[in-house]
Amino acid sequence: MLDSWSKRRVSVYSPLELRSKRDGAIGNFGVPVYGGSMVGSVVYPDKGFSGCNPFDGDKPFKPKFRLPVILLLDRGDCYFAKKVWNGQQAGAAAVLVADSVNEPLITMDSPEESSDADGYIEKIEIPSALIARAFGESLKAALKKGDEGVVIKLDWSESMPHPDERVEYELWTNSNDECGIRCDEQMNFVKDFKGHAQILEKGGFAQFTPHYITWYCPRPFILSSQCKSQCINHGRYCAPDPEQDFGAVYQGKDVVYENLRQLCVHRVNNEKNRSWIWWDYMTDFHIRCSMKQKRYSKEYLPIEKIKTCMGNPEADVENEVLKLEQELQVGRGSRGDVTILPTLVINNVQYRGKLERTAVLKAVCAGYKETTEPRICLSADLETNECLEKNGGCWQDTNANVTACKDTFREEFAVSFGKWCAV
Repeated sequence: MLDSWSKRRVSVYSPLELRSKRDGAIGNFGVPVYGGSMVGSVVYPDKGFSGCNPFDGDKPFKPKFRLPVILLLDRGDCYFAKKVWNGQQAGAAAVLVADSVNEPLITMDSPEESSDADGYIEKIEIPSALIARAFGESLKAALKKGDEGVVIKLDWSESMPHPDERVEYELWTNSNDECGIRCDEQMNFVKDFKGHAQILEKGGFAQFTPHYITWYCPRPFILSSQCKSQCINHGRYCAPDPEQDFGAVYQGKDVVYENLRQLCVHRVNNEKNRSWIWWDYMTDFHIRCSMKQKRYSKEYLPIEKIKTCMGNPEADVENEVLKLEQELQVGRGSRGDVTILPTLVINNVQYRGKLERTAVLKAVCAGYKETTEPRICLSADLETNECLEKNGGCWQDTNANVTACKDTFREEFAVSFGKWCAV
């Protein structure tokens, strides 16, 4: 289920007959402007409606009002991420993908590892969203009339709740480090974000919790070789075989057991008010105990409390730690079910966008009550004022008397009719 916070919000400013607020499901790649917004002019290509092939020319789309281009494309024929990449290459500031059928909005996810996906996923820097088929058709119809431009606002200013002075966030991950692009993404993020995470936790500004997905083996199959190799505690907690070969070096139950160890590293240290130790353990683990080195899940942390927390994986009993994980995996409150790995959840809302240090820090910082952001949120990486550059940061069309400007972090792109942009 797509949580409600991931869907807001697309506002149509022009033409007047379309003025409204609509849902748009944020893509799970690129960099949404958490805490901010963007105003742009919608463009629908004359050809290549699906955006599956590179567009001809250098910045081929000419919007009205000289606003940033928000490229409208049709769903189908290729990966969502491929469409957005081709849009970015053509100079678009954002991409909207119109659904091809009438259905509830879904999260546009990046593809699993394939030769077609290699190279461009991590290079996507613009935001994107999926919109309903009917909304897409209305935008196309307005563009076809050509009387006036279609101006919309993509708004992420309230896509992250910020109720108080502390952010609570969690990362749903997996200890398997040989699952391709997704595993590399997770490991790089943990390594790169470790410094920020520890500053936030040590200062009491954030509470971080790691989580791990497992499933259970149906009772009639508990004695099968598949369940025995992939599960612990008599089929209660299972993970896929890393090599997809039951006779190879590592089995799914090795992954479950290491997941459990990493959970207990956090739990035991959290009881000592040293929860940030998890980040040290994880970065050290990836260096010293990777599957490639054939040292995966070796017990180089023989702490009795951690062993006690983990329990006996051979026992025919529930494991308190893993049972809780399975319960938490189900959506609660405004947060939908966790079905994609890795998934970052901030203030009980699933983060959408690139799992990358600066992008995630911006989203975390958008989760603080205004004026309470910790110092790290006011660093040069995040506090930008684009209105001081590029002609005052304004897009302008003197004939149409329209301007738009982006101010600082947590400030929105402002659109004004009949006046210069106010900073």
